[in-house]
Amino acid sequence: MSKDADVVVIGAGIAGVSTAFHLSARHSVRRVVVADPRPPLTLTSDKSTECYRNWWPNASMVGLMNRSIDLLEQMTQESGNAFNLKRPGYLYVTADPDTFARMGNEADIASRYGAGQVRRHPGTHPYGLAEDGVDLLGPDELREHHSYITDVAVGALQVRRAGYFSAQQLGAWMLDHAKASGVRLVSAEVTGIGVEDGQITNVRLDDGSILTTDTVVMAAGPMARSVAAMASVNLPLKSELHIKVAFRDHLRVVPRDAGMFIWADPQRLEWSAEETSALEEIGRTDLTGEMPIYCHGRPEGGPESPYFVGLWEYHRDIIEPTWPLPMDELYPEVVMKGLTTMMPGLAPYLDGLPEHVVDGGYYTKTEENRPLIGPCGPSGFHVVCGFSGFGVMVASGAGDLAARHITNAPLPEYSDDFLLGRYERPEYMETIEALGSGQL
Repeated sequence: MSKDADVVVIGAGIAGVSTAFHLSARHSVRRVVVADPRPPLTLTSDKSTECYRNWWPNASMVGLMNRSIDLLEQMTQESGNAFNLKRPGYLYVTADPDTFARMGNEADIASRYGAGQVRRHPGTHPYGLAEDGVDLLGPDELREHHSYITDVAVGALQVRRAGYFSAQQLGAWMLDHAKASGVRLVSAEVTGIGVEDGQITNVRLDDGSILTTDTVVMAAGPMARSVAAMASVNLPLKSELHIKVAFRDHLRVVPRDAGMFIWADPQRLEWSAEETSALEEIGRTDLTGEMPIYCHGRPEGGPESPYFVGLWEYHRDIIEPTWPLPMDELYPEVVMKGLTTMMPGLAPYLDGLPEHVVDGGYYTKTEENRPLIGPCGPSGFHVVCGFSGFGVMVASGAGDLAARHITNAPLPEYSDDFLLGRYERPEYMETIEALGSGQL
């Protein structure tokens, strides 16, 4: 009996589009169908920070990210940089000597995993425009090369193989090539996945149609758990609400050539007595005590753009994904206050926030913050999910890895560490607690 599709990809976000692209354009699988009730790249993929880095605390993630960045750079050449890839780096800044010392230790570890050379300044290596590795900057070097950073900072770690790009344009470019290679989009919601004798047989859609197939890729983003359950697969995923805000920087405070700037210390926001009282009255004492690390931001757009993006996950609320998103009306002011700690030039905006736009999405993640990529459950069922906050940066490598599993192409040495079956390996389970958040 003939099939309607060789592969059905559930989800047209960046994960699904990348998988369809690699299956069709790179591995010549011709009958690929992507099913999603929404337009491609519109649910969570277009709400990301749109950044990338190869800076991770374990060898598997460094390997996967290096592969993904290799592919991004390859597609940059093929497309004439249609998605505006830039590599200005990440700058992790601290005012705590102990944190700066820990950054140095983390740099040495990540370097051994393949993240590149560690250069300490002042030292034997001149500070320049390195393409890889990390630079550890003391206070004098930080002030010399990044004068917009507060004088209270004692140092910074600058990741070089890092930057940002337009996720929408990357996705559009991959989707165009996928369509040209035969990929078909179906605007419908998946309501069921057929399984007989342990083998995938079909995908049922809400318009009443059925797609016969023996291979399904579940790339449903925040809905991954519920969609995988249709195939009786239980995924260990949770979703965190994450918001971002784009500010119009009419004072031109944020340098247009800056990379991602990240405050690596906890902080207490400065509220007036009146503001503190008002916050207490509305039950927002969560904003008056110590706030968590990693308030961060970056320029948005090209050299002439007046915008920058700010982000701060100060709650990390675990919730079931719902739309519209539950927004915090104080988020823009809180983020601006947090960024001003690192970048004092933003202080005038505290007297009146500039024009801004708030949106966001969900970080759907595993406990140790590694994605799930590869086969699991019934024969022919594959997952590409659990992308947390690194979806656009990992999508190219993840789509490539998923396509390799499906087509029986050679697999990289890190592939087993992204399978659902990793949780059945005692030696892997012993490492999860030591991994912490799984993120630098």
